[in-house]
Amino acid sequence: MKRVPKIAFTMGDPCGVGPEIIVRAIAHNCRSASEAEIFVYGSPDILETARERFAPDSKFTVIPCGSMPFEAVKPGMVDPAAGMEAYHAVERATLDALSGKIDAIVTAPMNKTSVNEAGIAFTGHTEFIAELCNCSDFAMMQSAGKLHVVFVSTHIPVCEASAAVTFERIVKVTELLHEVLLEEGLEKPKIAMAALNPHAGENGHMGTEEERVIKPAIAELRKKGMDVSPPFPPDTLFIKETLDRFDGVVSMYHDQGHIPFKMLAFDRGVNSTLGIPVIRTSVDHGTAFDIAWKGTADIGSISAAYHSALTRALNRINRK
Repeated sequence: MKRVPKIAFTMGDPCGVGPEIIVRAIAHNCRSASEAEIFVYGSPDILETARERFAPDSKFTVIPCGSMPFEAVKPGMVDPAAGMEAYHAVERATLDALSGKIDAIVTAPMNKTSVNEAGIAFTGHTEFIAELCNCSDFAMMQSAGKLHVVFVSTHIPVCEASAAVTFERIVKVTELLHEVLLEEGLEKPKIAMAALNPHAGENGHMGTEEERVIKPAIAELRKKGMDVSPPFPPDTLFIKETLDRFDGVVSMYHDQGHIPFKMLAFDRGVNSTLGIPVIRTSVDHGTAFDIAWKGTADIGSISAAYHSALTRALNRINRK
């Protein structure tokens, strides 16, 4: 008999919506101990307060990795102490996943400013978790149902995005997307490749990256047996008629993919890190300081993140 997956949530920034959406999502989605064992990493006092206020029936085990009392929480405020609580929760959960103590991590949103003001250079969950896993070839994926989007570059200035579009990076990111699509049960995934420049570069007259880098990368991917499109003009890639033809999209830089994705699936999007040995999913929204601790935050995204993590964890367990 296969064992039950162990799913970990990380608290997120306690000044944001993380604690409340976690307890509400657990109460709404995790109805049976036979489905999964649920753990939440963070401050016991903060998490128990969230459970008492928003979801008394939610069942989970707290893994203490912070000591901030609820009385010290400043809802809606940037707070270095809160940033550190969130940071240490992610750190501990990732290390536990690497050691096999848990099967998947679902991360609630963190505030980058809060962590940076605590004196730690922090660009995001994706990079931090990949560093803990000692992985350099990783990628961010946004997904919602059939829609899957990966990114050649993520948290870098726009002025550096073009230089990050390399042959090697495009090939690696597309391979990671292809692999996760196969894991989700697609036998022959169809992948759309975004162009970098307007009008896909107009055959080199409006930018040369398509001719010099992107098209050679596509040729290499096709040699490896992948079904990858020619470079798509970004302004027509995310319309329904185009997306219906594909299972995944390779976006060249952060906002090229994030803006249309969030317009299409903001309330149910899932953020995943590919290319690392642990399963990590997350919400596709921020800390929502303006509505923190009011009990009104939408739980659609964190619920979808939980179900994605659970599905992947079950698939891995069943393959063993």
